[in-house]
Amino acid sequence: MNNKPKIVDLFCGCGGFGLGAELAGFHTVAAIDVDETLQSAYKKNFPNTNVIQADLSQMGKEDWIKILGNNADIDGVIGGPPCQGYSRMGASDVNDPRRMLLIDFFRHVNLISPKFFVMENVEGLMDEKNVEQLYMGLETVDKKYTILDPITIDSSIYGAPTKRKRVIVIGFDPLRIDLLLSVTDFLPPNKSVTVKDAIRDINEPIKQSDDPTNFGWAKYRPIKEISNYAKMMRKLPPKGLGCPEAIKYLKEGKISGNFDTTHTDDVRKRYESVEQGKVDPVSRSKKLAWDGLCPTLRAGTGPDKGSHQAVRPIHPVKGRVITVREAARLQGFPDWFCFHPTKWHSFRMIGNSVSPIVSRAVLTKIYEKLSHQQMEMAG
Repeated sequence: MNNKPKIVDLFCGCGGFGLGAELAGFHTVAAIDVDETLQSAYKKNFPNTNVIQADLSQMGKEDWIKILGNNADIDGVIGGPPCQGYSRMGASDVNDPRRMLLIDFFRHVNLISPKFFVMENVEGLMDEKNVEQLYMGLETVDKKYTILDPITIDSSIYGAPTKRKRVIVIGFDPLRIDLLLSVTDFLPPNKSVTVKDAIRDINEPIKQSDDPTNFGWAKYRPIKEISNYAKMMRKLPPKGLGCPEAIKYLKEGKISGNFDTTHTDDVRKRYESVEQGKVDPVSRSKKLAWDGLCPTLRAGTGPDKGSHQAVRPIHPVKGRVITVREAARLQGFPDWFCFHPTKWHSFRMIGNSVSPIVSRAVLTKIYEKLSHQQMEMAG
């Protein structure tokens, strides 16, 4: 871990962005979020990261001195400030106080002074009523940083089976790293992965347990041929990632997140009657199509906003909504990654996350630039 470039993950949530960074070759030394429940998954899946519950709007320079200590020389800062104030799906209230946390992200970049930073958020951030907030934040960034034009990335072209778009903003200190990358540098060959590729090998749900520590472990569906995507998802984690329980179960062919959602017989029949790719007229849930992509998975709200559950997609052939593990597969989380024993919190974690497949792709480009530059300096 000591030899890897160091990352700080702000507004870390459960760790979608941080996982992409780790898989790209970085090591996250510190991860900060105000929501203790959401970040519980970070602690579970990233045992070598200092995961801290704190309000970033209240943190200052002295806090970073205490947190980083001997790790003060940070290569990169990543993070996805809360998106609810910019989302096209929600109210997108211009008076939402969470919008100011975007400014706090850039304030912490100045305090930590990394070689580069990457900020991600929803596509709605670039809308006319929101984009001024972004540029107001960028104006506060130390002038030593060169900031690339924001780019909008579609998860599906990176090999995630979901039509989910995110805005990425990259800045770098040209005296320490050259990241003169263009939009085309982040455009990989179109890797089409379907819903069927992603979830066909996931078994039917199991009954909800009364055990509050049970993550819903169950075996894979016994089928002869699985997709390359599923094979990738089934792999054991790299050294230093994952919890012992998940690794043990995965070696036995078991994965978490398989608890069922209770539906009445009438609801099940109605869900079964909906055509693939169409929307249920009552719940407004979209029925996934085997040969299609998953729509953007929504997070629902936390306790501070009423604890509302988001509408969940319907399984392509079963009269039910998808499970946590199916949602994780569709978002691009590997099977060793654990979320929460409670479905509501797990869906909040997944819906709030950037796809690890996307974050890995973006940060791999940066890691390659950083490694090449270090090799040149050493040579």
